[in-house]
Amino acid sequence: MSPLSTVILGTGSYAPGRILSNAELSQTVDTSDEWIRTRSGIRERRIAAPGEATSDMGVHAARRALADAGLQPADIDLLIVATITPDMPMPATACIIQQKLGVPTNAACFDLNAACTGFLYALDTACAMLGSGRYRHALVIGVEKLSTIVDWKDRTTCVLFGDGAGAVVVGKSPVPGLGLIGTKLGALGDSVDLLCIPGGGSNAPATAASIAAGSHFLKMKGKEVFKLAVRVMDEAARDILEQHHLRADQISLVIPHQANLRIIEAISAYLELPLERFFVNVDRYGNTSAASIPLALDEARRTGRIKSGDLTLLVAFGAGLTYGSALIRW
Repeated sequence: MSPLSTVILGTGSYAPGRILSNAELSQTVDTSDEWIRTRSGIRERRIAAPGEATSDMGVHAARRALADAGLQPADIDLLIVATITPDMPMPATACIIQQKLGVPTNAACFDLNAACTGFLYALDTACAMLGSGRYRHALVIGVEKLSTIVDWKDRTTCVLFGDGAGAVVVGKSPVPGLGLIGTKLGALGDSVDLLCIPGGGSNAPATAASIAAGSHFLKMKGKEVFKLAVRVMDEAARDILEQHHLRADQISLVIPHQANLRIIEAISAYLELPLERFFVNVDRYGNTSAASIPLALDEARRTGRIKSGDLTLLVAFGAGLTYGSALIRW
């Protein structure tokens, strides 16, 4: 008997109602709509309400994914949340979402931090755990409230990020060759300082001085990150294609991490695939880190960009510097 395929049974996403446009942002930061668009492709981003927690956004996306899969919270026995903006340092936001959503108490619940590559790491982890036979249905959520960790006076970073959530329900299918057919994950630990939040952890606990210095805000060396991002995303995409003896032109749709339109355009050129073959929504949401790919994945499905039999390539990079790719047959 052939092993069961691990498939995505449903997708869901959520974006806060508050839209922060480039024009509005330029009223408080020394920037302009043209400056932001030409460097990133971003026109606007979503900002969570003050009382809207990461867990709240995750619950919204999760409910939509469950409805799409035709399942209930009671059917979930594995819950993984990819985030760098948890409700609190402890406990895991997954446990908070478990309680808010009504997932059974016998479900395994934990958070995973791989920054913008977090959803791919979480998806691979969920599929491996389902493959063990000890779990039936996994709920994988990528969610971020990045508006709480950016310095709104730093135009090099605050213009890039937004809030949002995406989720998938993963289960098993007897149809061979469907679902997640391969992943490529990795990390460049020697590049930690290129994109990080230096303060607030055990190495540099929060103090009045560190807060005054803004060390608890996200810091990024933009040019270095851009160069590495293009290289590792290209390599991750090529590696997964070679691993499965596929050509780039056999991919129906590429869903890249939505960090910067220029990065996506560079990957398009390197893979020799037209930009029309890439799903792009960075213009409307900015970089939502771990929420980026699942949010785009849900939009792609609901707008008809993904059809039965299609082969989809997911590819991302993030702080760490983490990177990854995944192939999904629908």
